[in-house]
Amino acid sequence: MQRKLHPLEGIVAMCALVLVLFLSVGFAQADEIRKISLRSASALVQDADTGEIVFGKNTDAVVPIASITKLMTAMVTLDRGLDLEEPITLNREDAVAMKGTRSRLRTGLTLTRGDLLLLALMASENRAAATLGRSYPGGMEAFVDAMNAKAAVLDMTESRFVEPTGLSPANVSTASDLAKLVRAAHEYPQIREFSTKDRATVKVGMGARKVRPLNYGNTNGLVRSSYWEIGLSKTGYISEAGRCLVMQVRLADKDLIVVLLDSWGKHSRIGDANRIRKWLENGAVPGRSS
Repeated sequence: MQRKLHPLEGIVAMCALVLVLFLSVGFAQADEIRKISLRSASALVQDADTGEIVFGKNTDAVVPIASITKLMTAMVTLDRGLDLEEPITLNREDAVAMKGTRSRLRTGLTLTRGDLLLLALMASENRAAATLGRSYPGGMEAFVDAMNAKAAVLDMTESRFVEPTGLSPANVSTASDLAKLVRAAHEYPQIREFSTKDRATVKVGMGARKVRPLNYGNTNGLVRSSYWEIGLSKTGYISEAGRCLVMQVRLADKDLIVVLLDSWGKHSRIGDANRIRKWLENGAVPGRSS
């Protein structure tokens, strides 16, 4: 004869079932929190204050870094204490360094060194970066030497620079080294300001006191998003490097360094950045990677 359950036994059984279901859902959600799939070949998310690795993927792969180079270009320029108000006239040597890429800055135009720095960081203007290198005391060779010396000071042991624009695939680094670069660059007020400015108008001299305004925008659309608090930004692209993006951001109540390299697809680096943001906001566990 089948025994009837006591009412209390039924309540206990029901509670146990609810608990099992709750734990199952919780573990499933926790598993999803830990997982993140990015389209960038190399990626790193690091706590800017503690150095803790929140996420890592191929962080020690040595790869071309395209215009992320310009953060080093900016630091070398500022370290020398050069006059940012000094007018500099573009010449043919700057155009030769540009590997056939287009630029709205033409030979004979005159800009201040500060405006060249702004355009190199905000708009990733290659001719502006080339001119910063060419106009450096001692010329381009001295500038490149200073770039590599700065990399050594920052303990960027897997990094090498051959020119200031990033157009050469011989400018190489790793996600781990670039986190050091971003942390150092963030210490410069001008780099923080110029790299995160939404848009700007610069005045270029055309000879005989003629001045023409040129309008530029930031190559990182995330600086215009209300969902992001960005303290430093730099994009990069050449075919050998893929789409690249580095930032220092405020996310999940932490200051974080984000490095995304060789992201395939025109918008994939932005997509990866947004995936990281959502992953962190959903309670990602530091140290997890995939």
